[in-house]
Amino acid sequence: MSPHDESTFPGAWSPETIRTEVDRIVSVHESGELPSIVQLGHPVLRMPAAEFTDQLDPAALRAFLDTMRAVMIDAPGVGLAAPQLGIPLRIAVLQDLYETVPEIAAAREREPLEYLEIINPRYRPVGDRMASFYEGCLSFNGYQGVVERPADIATSFRDAHGATVERHFSGWQARIFQHETDHLDGIVYIDKALTRSLCANHEYPRWANPGIAGARAGLGF
Repeated sequence: MSPHDESTFPGAWSPETIRTEVDRIVSVHESGELPSIVQLGHPVLRMPAAEFTDQLDPAALRAFLDTMRAVMIDAPGVGLAAPQLGIPLRIAVLQDLYETVPEIAAAREREPLEYLEIINPRYRPVGDRMASFYEGCLSFNGYQGVVERPADIATSFRDAHGATVERHFSGWQARIFQHETDHLDGIVYIDKALTRSLCANHEYPRWANPGIAGARAGLGF
């Protein structure tokens, strides 16, 4: 039986079950294909992921992280959490090196984010500054919505070698970190979105401005 058929997440998953499913996902990648991204409605996206306590040995962890990165880039996306591949572990990868229109980059404080692997991440707001912008999700295909989030955060996580890392992020980098960490708590961005802002991807160009004032006026949120 595939672990995706189990009725409870993630408590029913033994380390052996996790390793077996990770091996399957990695083997898909090694065969020249990419595993599918889990979509909203699957229970793995709605359960808190388990702390990573070395359920995977270093080689298996490295192979899984590399697979996650390949899926994220191919999607394309700027982040991917392990539950989005059906694995209930507190692991995510982030990267945002896409070119952006300067006006939009300035309004959204969007700076390049070099590839980053975060394991057992936590974050907390720093100060009272908030920012509201559109977000999309690889596990909720076809839509985007406005989410208000802290603009500045302090984070802690471990890297793939087990070292503890503490970093501050602001602007779009902070948004990406929060979005992916939320996945590990069973939270999808739509849970925090202003629902009247929700729009289909093919309608989003109407509102792809540096800020959200036009969308706020046009959609009434």
